[in-house]
Amino acid sequence: MSPNPVGMSLLAQYAVIGVVLLISVLVVFRKLAPKVSNRWLAAASISLSRPERAGWLRGLGRRIQPKQATGDCSDGCSTCGACGTKPPAAAKTEAMPLEFRSRAK
Repeated sequence: MSPNPVGMSLLAQYAVIGVVLLISVLVVFRKLAPKVSNRWLAAASISLSRPERAGWLRGLGRRIQPKQATGDCSDGCSTCGACGTKPPAAAKTEAMPLEFRSRAK
């Protein structure tokens, strides 16, 4: 028996939809829970970067390693709590004239 071309096409469509869905879930997870995702990426990176792993796995481990905060208060990491809050922006103090309009009856 030859494979059904319609069935294979449908299977390929489901595979593509599954990959797109998985990528979108990962992106949303990284946006909504950045600290948790960075911890998970760091753990996976450490696991993949072991010397007994294959070279391509060690390269993947280095590639997925999360970026570290520079320790500079301008990087916006807010992990140490030492930066404090940003000063509020200066409010506009210009006077705005009032306009009175008569109601139409």
